[in-house]
Amino acid sequence: RYYGGAEVVDQIELLCEQRALEAFDLDPARWGVNVQPYSGSPANFAAYTALLQPHDRLMGLDLPDGGQYVAGWGSLVPLGGAQPDPVPLPFPAASPTGTRRTSRESIFFESMPYKLDPATGLIDYDQLEVTARLFRPRLVIAGTSAYARLIDYARMKKVCEEVKAYLLADMAHISGLVAAKAIPSPFEHADLVTSTTHKTLRGARSGLIFYRKGVRSVDKKTGKETLYDLEDRVNFAVFPSLQGGPHNHAIAAVAVALKQASSPAFRQYCQQVLKNAKAMAQALLQRGYTLVSGGTDNHLVLVELRPKGIDGARAERVLELVSITANKNTCPGDKSALTPGGLRLGAPALTSRHFHEDDFQKVVAFIDEGIALALDVKSKTSKLQEFKTFLLQDAETQQRLASLRQRVETFARAFPMPG
Repeated sequence: RYYGGAEVVDQIELLCEQRALEAFDLDPARWGVNVQPYSGSPANFAAYTALLQPHDRLMGLDLPDGGQYVAGWGSLVPLGGAQPDPVPLPFPAASPTGTRRTSRESIFFESMPYKLDPATGLIDYDQLEVTARLFRPRLVIAGTSAYARLIDYARMKKVCEEVKAYLLADMAHISGLVAAKAIPSPFEHADLVTSTTHKTLRGARSGLIFYRKGVRSVDKKTGKETLYDLEDRVNFAVFPSLQGGPHNHAIAAVAVALKQASSPAFRQYCQQVLKNAKAMAQALLQRGYTLVSGGTDNHLVLVELRPKGIDGARAERVLELVSITANKNTCPGDKSALTPGGLRLGAPALTSRHFHEDDFQKVVAFIDEGIALALDVKSKTSKLQEFKTFLLQDAETQQRLASLRQRVETFARAFPMPG
């Protein structure tokens, strides 16, 4: 370690690394881990820094289709075209298509999204393969922020091998489910795996980077082995390239969370998360809502509100005023992240308060009532700001909000917060 006087901190960090590998059943001879990233975005950018040079190409799921903001959103280059000229500074810069570059990934690298199949709401792996052959990325990211289905890591690895790209699995939203073996693991196929620690893993806010060791490939003609060289590159990218001293208090807390993630109780919790998410999805479908991909295989559902005549921004605001936390979210085809067509709902937090399937039926009933209220107010207003003002100033609407909020809070008090 660069800093002296950190002998005890060293022990804590080494223990955290050991527990991270154990939580995901990883062989220390084949996998290593860096537990110093401050959170998920720094972890991802450190991984990119380890793998890529400026203006190298990457592919990630498109943001409106449920992808990650840190996967290069805001940068597009022509398929099969030459690498663009360096971006002029100072920021903000424009991409070669004239689109504003809105993430640091899009400023320093060139990205091309892959998308969902509009007919199924599932990742279009066939088109991903076609695009990768033309675009020739150095890195393909298998990661999502609002995708309710499982990822076919084997198919993505096959594409990466063909175009000689690295496969990075960003499991930030699903890492707890992976640790609990509730859903398939990306470790069998990925070259690197990144994660946050404060979502389904239920830990303190921090980040992890797992990297492969050993043999990467074998030449079929000569039998010569090519070894991974990721360990030094990842560690150097984290420190000193991108970060200073690690947040040792967070690393200690993550070590505790990883120990808990290896327990039978945590596995039971994650199984209940999946049951609750499916119950929530079914309840929404029964009430006439449209879900992107038609359901869920993980911890979340993405509700497409446009068929109901409302948007996610208005629904989010009404639900917030009745003590229900949800978030507006883009759906396939959306043009605006400020007034998107979707609403993202998750089961982990309420499952931590011991909600079960029947309880989620009640939660959906409350959400449905809130959206009905939002529709009524939308019919009396025009712009979003007028909608928000009306909610706070119209006496009848205030009474309806207060009534629903009281019923929501009374129901929730039966489920104490953990801790």
